[in-house]
Amino acid sequence: MGTADNTFGAFLIGVVVSATLYGVTCVQTWYYFSRYFSDPWYTKILVGAIFLSDSIHQALITHTVYTYLVTDFGNVNDLEKLVWSLSVEVLFNGFTGFMVQSFLTMRVYQLSNKNLIVTASVLSLVIAEFVIVVTYVAKAVKLTTFIQVPQLKPLSMSVNAVAAAGDVLITIFLCTFLHQSRTGYQRSDTLINKLMLFSINTGLLTSVCAVMSLISITMWPDTFIYVAFYFCLGRLYCNSLLATLNARKGIRRDSCDEPMSLSLHGARRPINSPIGSSRMGMPNDLSIKINTTQEYIEDEFLSAKDLKSSQSV
Repeated sequence: MGTADNTFGAFLIGVVVSATLYGVTCVQTWYYFSRYFSDPWYTKILVGAIFLSDSIHQALITHTVYTYLVTDFGNVNDLEKLVWSLSVEVLFNGFTGFMVQSFLTMRVYQLSNKNLIVTASVLSLVIAEFVIVVTYVAKAVKLTTFIQVPQLKPLSMSVNAVAAAGDVLITIFLCTFLHQSRTGYQRSDTLINKLMLFSINTGLLTSVCAVMSLISITMWPDTFIYVAFYFCLGRLYCNSLLATLNARKGIRRDSCDEPMSLSLHGARRPINSPIGSSRMGMPNDLSIKINTTQEYIEDEFLSAKDLKSSQSV
């Protein structure tokens, strides 16, 4: 093991940052249930399950740090033991990531016009990550000391690598299909640009966190720096999903129906106009008013593919 700074110190920093993000999770969860009470029941269950999993994970890592830094303080022999909560927390972090990535996979499925090949490629990574997590936990709970932890290094690296690959692939597919949904109308294209931005933000932070955890375990395998990054991964998954869901009303408000006027000021009538010669060549002011009506079919996904626009002159 490394020094106290890059082992238990990394634990402590990871828990503090994770707790801060958990506070954001609590606020966003409250905001969701207070503003989107008309959402479908399955979306509410998804948000509730993710929040519950995130809460259990925060409790487990808090128990881990408290045990090492308070209960076993000054007892060197106990500090070498592996606390059970440190192994179990991986399962709930993986479960949170699995639910969020499954939700995003469904968005890919809808935006791709139910393309099974595209959906299967994303879903295979999501399932593979969760299977590796379960395998890791099943082996980790049998370990008793930190000296045995390096045995799980290949699994730890695999979890982070597959998680980053899944997030990047989901982001690429979402942005690609949203870009293909452009209509040429400024208002609808602006909406699509915002959806693309949220898709990028959803995958960027989680991908960076997973990559940093992967780099840390590769470069400093005898420290727990990688654990600090992994502690925060589930929080980032949870907050990215909640931010996407909570932003729907703001996006819809910005793209609400607004009349668009086209003025043909200064247009002149043709020479062969039946109007009298005294009126010939005089400027003609003509205004065209276009009303745009937008209909959202799947509100819980705010999918650009489900956005129907109709113009009436």
